[in-house]
Amino acid sequence: MTKIHVVGIGLDGAAGLTEKVRQLVEKATLLVGSDRHLSYFPNHPAQRLVLKDFTEAIQEIRRLLTNGSEGIVVLVSGDPLFFGLGRLLSSEFSPEKLTFHPHLSSVQLAFNRIQVPWQDARVISAHGRSVDELVQALQQGVEKIAVLTDGKNTPSAIARLVESLNLPSQYRCWVCENLGGNDERIIETGNFASLQNQDFAHLNIVIFIRQEHYQELDLEKLPHFGIPDDCFLCFSDRPGLMTKREVRTLVLSELALRPGQVIWDIGAGTGSVSIEIARLFPTSKVYAIEKTAAGSSLITRNCERFQVKNVISIHGKAPEVLESLEGKCDRIFIGGSGGNLTAILDTCTSRLNPKGVIVLALATLEHLNTALLWFKSHSWEYQLLQVQLSRSVPIGQLTRFAPLNPVTIVNAKCPS
Repeated sequence: MTKIHVVGIGLDGAAGLTEKVRQLVEKATLLVGSDRHLSYFPNHPAQRLVLKDFTEAIQEIRRLLTNGSEGIVVLVSGDPLFFGLGRLLSSEFSPEKLTFHPHLSSVQLAFNRIQVPWQDARVISAHGRSVDELVQALQQGVEKIAVLTDGKNTPSAIARLVESLNLPSQYRCWVCENLGGNDERIIETGNFASLQNQDFAHLNIVIFIRQEHYQELDLEKLPHFGIPDDCFLCFSDRPGLMTKREVRTLVLSELALRPGQVIWDIGAGTGSVSIEIARLFPTSKVYAIEKTAAGSSLITRNCERFQVKNVISIHGKAPEVLESLEGKCDRIFIGGSGGNLTAILDTCTSRLNPKGVIVLALATLEHLNTALLWFKSHSWEYQLLQVQLSRSVPIGQLTRFAPLNPVTIVNAKCPS
């Protein structure tokens, strides 16, 4: 027999309950809830237990059940089993003693207010928790994200975090306050700096929706070297898939570039390395080789975006497509091999000019081992650079480091 009814309630109080649930509350002998939840029933005759210390509340409920009490009603916000008290209650009491009566959750209300379908949304709780999951979701470019906040991870703090991440994707943001209440407010913006000094109601939820359009670049304001990641158009389904700025600058340094060279960028992805080279050395010719049609199209669009004329986008799979390139080259960067690293290196060695350089950026031990075995067997000189970088991110009023994926850069020189 059910002895504990867990009732979800919104900011509209008792008026938002169904008649059946309202009758359950009226018959309660014990009302458990926060001060706000209990205030919705100011004239209720039942005993009251204010939720402050959950452990003490559980002990008191258990004591009353032992004494034969029934009609215990626990009032909670929204859906009790959605990041709510229901999880704790389910772990403390057997299923036959509990019945849940959910209200609309804040996430349901928020997405319906902004009129966006949310069945595919990622819901992340930053309420009393780390923001690591949020950072990961933003860096991955998850299309729809709902964030449950708290007094530390406020909308302002989250806005500072987003500004610091230098994301490859652009997001629009909604801060939804006091949903379902008379003082409900929705703030929409794509300018996260505008949120950083604002105060928000304690009850709020933050929604992020990834945008498919990109702002026009002001090329005169771009750094000549080390273009920010968020300036490049990226893959819509894999927005973080690119050679990051810090690694890109190291790769360019290892290539030891000079004007007037011919450079191959194999596995060019978004074309970020090719475009950096092309802007630095307008008299050089850069071949950006990419096996996917989407990638080749993206490289072309990025070249137009940055107004570079000396990058040639080549759609094809290495090493086969390399045979179609005329002449020899001076520098080769391999950012992706599609599992054909040995065959690619076999082709590259016959097409590289004397004193040429090959630089690889490798993320796995297996590919690194393959490359080193090839260079040793062909008597090439090489050096390794282990790159383990972290970027600072604000966490509330503090700062911590968020690591980038480790990369090994191999710099190899053709034997004389």
